[in-house]
Amino acid sequence: MAWVDVAREHEMPPGSRKVVHVSGVDIAVFHLNGNWYAIEDVCTHDGGELASGELDGDQIICPRHGARFCLRDGRALTPPAYEDVETFPVRVCDGVVQVDVDT
Repeated sequence: MAWVDVAREHEMPPGSRKVVHVSGVDIAVFHLNGNWYAIEDVCTHDGGELASGELDGDQIICPRHGARFCLRDGRALTPPAYEDVETFPVRVCDGVVQVDVDT
């Protein structure tokens, strides 16, 4: 596993999100209700970014065409997206939020 530091825990209060560029990939990290999620920041429908989209529970809504993705497992939930988005494990270690980019 290759855990990469993305933020200090106190920099990401509940409800926040941050996009980081790691190993050539944009990864959107979310802190929701004490849970941490990380997905590739790309809509599988049109290749645009997802992180600026509206959150609805544990779903992100694509800001361009309204496709919904589950932050927990990356599933594409509604058209026009049919392919899932990649997810990454997240952990907090000694107050540092980390993402595993080798999965």
